Amino acid sequence: MPEHDVLTSQLDVRRPDSVMPRVPPFVHLTPESGGPGEPSTHLRTYWEMLLKRRWTVLTVMFVVTTVAAVTSFRQVPIYVATSRVEIDAENSQLQALNDVLQTGGDWQIDDAFLQTQVKVLGSDNLAWQTIEGLRLEQNPAFAPTDANSLSLKEKNPIAWQVMLEREFRDCLRVELVRDTRMLEVSFESPNPQLAAQVANALVSNYSEYNFHKKYDATRQASGWMEQQLDELKAKVEKSQQALVDYERENEIANTSDKQNVVEQRLSDLTKDLTEAQSVRLEKESVYQLVQSNESQIAFIAQDELLQRLEEKFADLRSAYVDAQGQFGPNYPKVERLRDQVNEMQVLIEKERKRTVGRIRQDYSSAVGREKLLTAAVAKQKIEVGAMNQLLIQHNMLKREFETNQQLYDSLLQRLKDATVSAGLRATNIHPVDTALPPTAPIRPRKLRDVMAGLTVGLILGVTLAFLREGLDNSIKDADDVERLTSAPVLAIVPAARSLRLSKSRSKKRRKDSLNPAETGEVALSVVQDPGSPVAEAYRALRTSVLLSMAPRPPQVLLVTSSQPGEGKSCTSMNLALALAQRGGNVILVDADLRKGSVSPILGMGDQKGLSSYLTGAHPLEEVVRQVEICPSLSVIPAGPRPPNPAELLSSNAMGKLVTELRQRFDHIIIDSPPVLLVTDSTILSNLVDGVVLVAESGGTTRHALARAHRIIESAGGRILGTTLNKVDLRRNGEYGQYYRRYSYYYE
Repeated sequence: MPEHDVLTSQLDVRRPDSVMPRVPPFVHLTPESGGPGEPSTHLRTYWEMLLKRRWTVLTVMFVVTTVAAVTSFRQVPIYVATSRVEIDAENSQLQALNDVLQTGGDWQIDDAFLQTQVKVLGSDNLAWQTIEGLRLEQNPAFAPTDANSLSLKEKNPIAWQVMLEREFRDCLRVELVRDTRMLEVSFESPNPQLAAQVANALVSNYSEYNFHKKYDATRQASGWMEQQLDELKAKVEKSQQALVDYERENEIANTSDKQNVVEQRLSDLTKDLTEAQSVRLEKESVYQLVQSNESQIAFIAQDELLQRLEEKFADLRSAYVDAQGQFGPNYPKVERLRDQVNEMQVLIEKERKRTVGRIRQDYSSAVGREKLLTAAVAKQKIEVGAMNQLLIQHNMLKREFETNQQLYDSLLQRLKDATVSAGLRATNIHPVDTALPPTAPIRPRKLRDVMAGLTVGLILGVTLAFLREGLDNSIKDADDVERLTSAPVLAIVPAARSLRLSKSRSKKRRKDSLNPAETGEVALSVVQDPGSPVAEAYRALRTSVLLSMAPRPPQVLLVTSSQPGEGKSCTSMNLALALAQRGGNVILVDADLRKGSVSPILGMGDQKGLSSYLTGAHPLEEVVRQVEICPSLSVIPAGPRPPNPAELLSSNAMGKLVTELRQRFDHIIIDSPPVLLVTDSTILSNLVDGVVLVAESGGTTRHALARAHRIIESAGGRILGTTLNKVDLRRNGEYGQYYRRYSYYYE
């Protein structure tokens, strides 16, 4: 017997409540972790979740990476050649010779001009010039060679040209380098030499286009200027002769000083007239306001006396109204106040009339002054007009002559400059870098594409893993169970398929043919493979059950689960075997009358069993059978399937059976059907000392476990705890680490 069993068998069964363990020994042996709020705990949780869903992550990574790799390797290599061009500001079409010889480095340039040049480089005109110059329509690396395209070329040349231009623009990329005046002209092609040729040819055509645009504009302007120059020359001669003849006929002398005095007098009178008009407008506006709003005269005229009278009148009026309302109209005080109000009203009317008369007088004075100044200004204008009459025609003739002379000189200089600059190749386009044939394709970049696919696959895989984990509503670990049921986890049983044995131990087990981890049969692990982690887990369950009640351990146990397939029958069998190995007299009762599992596990028949006993067909001695592999363990099979299992289990015969078994056996283990499907377990929970719930890790939903727990408690059953079954050690890093250490220690 293992050391752990020996220590357990020596424990005194009469223990106080304080020694009842919250979790089984297996849980206490797991690695220590930080508190629930520590970052390390969260990181470990995420890591364990990723380990659990690693096949999802790896599958998505593999699929995405494979698609990216296949797509990348099947693509035709595309090469990009780039030519760089510096663009100065656009100069005027007609430049002076010094401006033509400048480098253009100081010209200001705006973004709109640069963006316009980008569009010009991508225009259809330059594209077709480049296509024709390089004969790209005959190059299979550029022009499509399928039958439909060749047929289109013959039937509709215009559509063929448009298609080639569109293909050219799709391969062309013109970009403005940020914060510079430099353009990058790039062309993509499967042929690196062709990509460089097209980029250089497009830049060359762009430079020629720019030069010819300026040259044609200059030549056109020069022809126009020559025609205008002849006309201006005749105008200059004519205007000069007219000026000389006028001075001779009118004997014009220097009258500038007298003219300045007369003009200064006119300026002063005009200023005074403007002020008088402003004053008149102000007086007129006040007078009109007074005429239209007599009640607001005091406010408009700013008359303090009238304002005080109106305030006094308002006070008297208020006092009169109050007194009249209090004493009546014939009371002496009321009559006195009425007389005062009338007197005050007469005074206000007189003051208003006086104020209106004053405002009218001010307005009349302003009008009179304005008329006088208007007459004086008119008289002065006549004098100024007489003074300037002689000079009007003279000044007109002089200005006409000077204007014609300036236009003639400027146009003559421009014509000379245009004649010189037309022969110079002055341009604001300066090639910086010539496109060279690229040595490596720009796409596909196979390594980058594969790494990108790997990265995207990893992100999608992790996202899908978190999504699946978030949608998974099943029980994962002991913490989930304890949060839902508020009951301790008595044991954590690993899934047999997740155990990894060493090579030597595996060979030995295959030779003995008793390895439940390999055969998938764990119902007899305690006997067939006593050194396995599964068997140790069931021995831990035995210890937890023995320590779960005080002052003595439970004698009758009910093992059930929320749904089928969660391992309750295997748990019942192994718990019974573990208790029998302790040395006591143990019996296992298969109370699942609908689908008994104990008989198939032990290879027994179902002709006699619990159902036949409850119906009275067989006595107890005939239905109790001895287990060969464990002499201290007895079994009552389920027996033939009855039509009314619930009625049989709730009968008095079942109660008597439990009572009789208590007298004959030290421990009684009852294997019952799932709680949520039938009421059998609910009925039996009142006949036992305690109930052990079995939950499958990754299979039992939280809702099912919580509901099963509530049903048993509502029926009066005492739940000792829960056994977390089928824990996948490959997905649960904490428990897996413990069991690996256990296997190493056992070996």
